[in-house]
Amino acid sequence: MLGGNAGVGFGEMAANAMLDRRREMATAEQLVLELIVPEQRENALLDLSKKRESFQELAPMLWYSCGTIAGLLQEIVSIYPMLSPPTLTAGASNRVCNALALLQCVASHPETRTLFLNAHIPLYLYPFLNTVSKSRPFEYLRLTSLGVIGALVKVDDTDVINFLLSTEIIPLCLRTMEMGSELSKTVATFIVQKILLDDVGLAYICATAERFFAVSAVLGNMVQALAETPSSRLLKHIIRCYLRLSDNPRACEALKTCLPEYLRDNTFSNCLREDAGTRRWLTQLLINVGVAPLHPQRVPGGIPGAPLSAMEQLLTG
Repeated sequence: MLGGNAGVGFGEMAANAMLDRRREMATAEQLVLELIVPEQRENALLDLSKKRESFQELAPMLWYSCGTIAGLLQEIVSIYPMLSPPTLTAGASNRVCNALALLQCVASHPETRTLFLNAHIPLYLYPFLNTVSKSRPFEYLRLTSLGVIGALVKVDDTDVINFLLSTEIIPLCLRTMEMGSELSKTVATFIVQKILLDDVGLAYICATAERFFAVSAVLGNMVQALAETPSSRLLKHIIRCYLRLSDNPRACEALKTCLPEYLRDNTFSNCLREDAGTRRWLTQLLINVGVAPLHPQRVPGGIPGAPLSAMEQLLTG
């Protein structure tokens, strides 16, 4: 009798779960339909961007629904006139960032990633990465745009790297690494790191002295800035970029003279006290370059760092 009741219970649970999924799908389908209605689009963008993680098949739904991607691109193009001169408002920035969040969903999904690249949709985001205003609306726009590119590179795929290298993504990331907020600098450096970790990307950046020194100069300036205002998460990606550059013989030789001294002394020992992996990367970098540490590093214990935010989750893995 107990087994029978348990069976009924499990059956009801499965039925309820299926019903909930159908309701979620119906809600998602309705919101996607509303995206192509200009009067309803703003609310639909907001609702979908908030609930996108609960809709597992949202990316294919967005891609294959008639007119939906065109509507999202319309949102992006509509604010181009606000970029120069910089007149972007917080409301306009929030609205287009909701559209970008949906494009990130498409860029992340294995079924739609290649289609997303083949349509050259990342190019629509580049004007946002080319801005220099440090106001909050512009910074939010840059950061969300970088999130879309970051979603593409997070999955190791040489086709993604080849596409990005055929565009201006490296100079655009270098610009953000120089003038963005700490988080946008971190995401931009993560993108450069993922490009370097691909053999095609490393070969591209090390193919000419101009490319190599453009990257190493920005990395060096960031290290100098971090000596005054440390950030362990940003430093982690900078060190990984340097370590990967040292895998190229010509770049490794150049690093013997241009590697920042701050990476050779104990400047960042406190910053890295919780990150044994990054400390190992730094040690290996110094071994590869053949540069002895200026001072032995003693790494004290400490308190674990704060939990990662949603955007910072992109930077893991």
